[in-house]
Amino acid sequence: MLSRAQRIVTGEEYRSVVRRGRRSVSEDVVVYRLDDPADRHPPRFGFIVSKAVGNAVVRNRVRRRLKAVAFEVAPGLSAGSVVVIRALPVAAQASWVTLRAEIASAVTTSRVAKTMTDVNEGMARV
Repeated sequence: MLSRAQRIVTGEEYRSVVRRGRRSVSEDVVVYRLDDPADRHPPRFGFIVSKAVGNAVVRNRVRRRLKAVAFEVAPGLSAGSVVVIRALPVAAQASWVTLRAEIASAVTTSRVAKTMTDVNEGMARV
């Protein structure tokens, strides 16, 4: 299970990662990742599971699966990584193996994730 230090808890943090992070889309999930090389904290995760996914029981099952996958992929991420995983409605029917493969692939393909330095440079150009 992810510790509190490994979770995103405020809406501001979610917005920051979703707006500024690198996005990777798969069939069942959308993964956003933003790296801050100056941050030495362990990787942090946030989860978005809307009512479109299903009723409360289904949403909680999907969220628990996403948390378990995040726990597995966390050791492979660098310190300062912040990841938000948004479940799409079809995630409710996805198998555990499929979710794990999609998220692991999305996190590793976004290894060239956007960093806070990239974000600050982009804002300076505007």
